[in-house]
Amino acid sequence: MSEEMNVVEAVNAALEDELENDEDVLVYGEDVGEDGGVFRASEGLQEEFGRERVFSTPLAESGIIGTGVGMALKGMRPVPEIQFSGFLYLAFHQIKEHAARFRMRSRGDLEVPMTIRAPYGGGISALEHHQESPESFFAHAEGLHVVIPSTPQDTYSLLRKSIQLDDPVVFLEPKQIYRAFKEEVDREKDVELEKARIVQEGSDATLIAWGAMVRVAEEAAQEIDADIEIVDPRTIYPTDFETIIDSVKKTGRAMVLHEAPKTSGFGAEIASRINEEAILDLEAPVKRVTGPDVPYPLYRLEDYYMPNSERAVEGLEELLEF
Repeated sequence: MSEEMNVVEAVNAALEDELENDEDVLVYGEDVGEDGGVFRASEGLQEEFGRERVFSTPLAESGIIGTGVGMALKGMRPVPEIQFSGFLYLAFHQIKEHAARFRMRSRGDLEVPMTIRAPYGGGISALEHHQESPESFFAHAEGLHVVIPSTPQDTYSLLRKSIQLDDPVVFLEPKQIYRAFKEEVDREKDVELEKARIVQEGSDATLIAWGAMVRVAEEAAQEIDADIEIVDPRTIYPTDFETIIDSVKKTGRAMVLHEAPKTSGFGAEIASRINEEAILDLEAPVKRVTGPDVPYPLYRLEDYYMPNSERAVEGLEELLEF
C-alpha cells in the first residue's frame, strides 16, 4: 500500500503504524499530545491511541529522556520527541552515559529500545538554539544509532526500523524539508538501517550528503557539466563506509556536503576513512563544503551560513579541476 506524503506526514504515518503494531510503543514530549507537536508530526495520534500512550510532558529534556531510559529498561519502546535538536544537549548525559551504555554495562543483559526524535538543521528562519546540526556529537557516543533521512520514504521506513531496534536511536529529522516535497511512500517497502543509498550514479566524482543537503547535492549535480554520483549515508552511525569507499574508488574524487560546522563535523570522519582506505584511488584531495565555524546566526544571516547549490557547484568545480 502506498500513498503520497511529505516528510512530516511520513513521520506521523510511521508513528501511527508502530503504535498500532506494538502496544509497548509510547510517543511523548513537549506539546506532543493534544497539540500534535510543534510541527504537528504527532497530530491525531492521542485521539487515536489515548492519553496513556501519546502524551505531552513538561519542558524538561533531561527528564523526558531519563524516564524514557527507565521505561525502555522495563520492556517498553518509548519514542520521545525533543522539540528542537538544540535542546538535545540538555539530555546529553542521559543519552550518552546511560541510554548508550546499558547494553555494555550489563554485558548484554539489558537493552534500551528507545528512539529519540528531534527536528534538526537550519533553513526555516528560526531562533537561536532551533537550527542546530549536532549529528557529530551523537556519532561519537558509542552505543547509539544516529539516523538522518532525506526523503519521505526513508523517513517512514527508517523510523519504523529504528523503533523496532533493540538499541537506542537518535533520529534527526531535517525540518527544512518537512513540507518541501511529496513522493509516493510504500508502507510495505523494506529499507535497511546502516545501509547508504545511491541517490544517483555517476563516474566523475562522488558527492556525499545527508538530510536536507541531499536536495542541494541533486541541484548542484544538475547544474555542473560532470557526471556526479551522490551517496546518502542515511545512518550516520554506524556508517556504511563500504558503499562510500566503493563509490570513491570508482570515481576517484570525493566531496562531502553538510550543514554543521567544518571543524570536527562528520565530513572529517568520512574524509579520514576515504584517505585510509582509498587514497591510492584518489585523483584529488577530499573536498568539504560545510557550514562555517561560527554559531548558527539569526535568520537575516542564515543564507550566508547554509551551504547551497552555488557553493556546492564551486566545490565540485575545484575538485574536478585539481
